[in-house]
Amino acid sequence: QVQLVESGGGLVQAGGSLKLACVVSGSIFRFTAMGWYRQAPGTQREWVATINRDSTAGYADFVKGRFTVTRDNAENTMYLQMNNLKPEDTAVYYCNTPRVPEFRWGQGTQVTVSS
Repeated sequence: QVQLVESGGGLVQAGGSLKLACVVSGSIFRFTAMGWYRQAPGTQREWVATINRDSTAGYADFVKGRFTVTRDNAENTMYLQMNNLKPEDTAVYYCNTPRVPEFRWGQGTQVTVSS
């Protein structure tokens, strides 16, 4: 069974940066697109970014120009570089396949941006 482990969250001031990581167990990673999602308290989980097998990427409008998603197939790891963070980026960040999440959700990683 595929396991997803997110890490790299923390507390940062507005305008700061964080880099998240998502490690995918098993050998499926290089064969699938992956996505980042986030969920703020009292809201539904929302899509943030996708990286395809060929490393092309897509972003939600609210993170375009600030977040960059990359992948390292040798390490079964996807990253999310988050720059110019805003208080509204505060959420638990998760990874999974895009469009239709296929794997069991991981525990996520908390990102808190103070104003």
